[in-house]
Amino acid sequence: QVQLVESGGGLVQAGESLRLSCVASRTIFSIDPMGWYRQAPGLQREFVARITARGTTTYADSVKGRFNISRENAKNTVYLQMNSLKPEDTAVYYCNGYLGRSDLWGQGTQVTVAS
Repeated sequence: QVQLVESGGGLVQAGESLRLSCVASRTIFSIDPMGWYRQAPGLQREFVARITARGTTTYADSVKGRFNISRENAKNTVYLQMNSLKPEDTAVYYCNGYLGRSDLWGQGTQVTVAS
């Protein structure tokens, strides 16, 4: 069973930055795409960003220009660089990936942005 483990969450002030990491328990060459979702209290989980094995990226409109997703295959890791954070970015952030027919999820990492 492939595991995804997120880290890097925390409490920051509005305007600051955080970088989330998602480490897979196996090579991510065949986990395609990989991405990030988030879930705020009382709301449904929503798409944030994804990156394909070829490096093609897609972002939610709410984070375009502020967040950047990247992958480092040699380290089995996907990153989410979050800049100019806003209080509305507060949520639990989940790593996601598709491996064959399996939809993989991490346990989540909390991001809290204070105003």
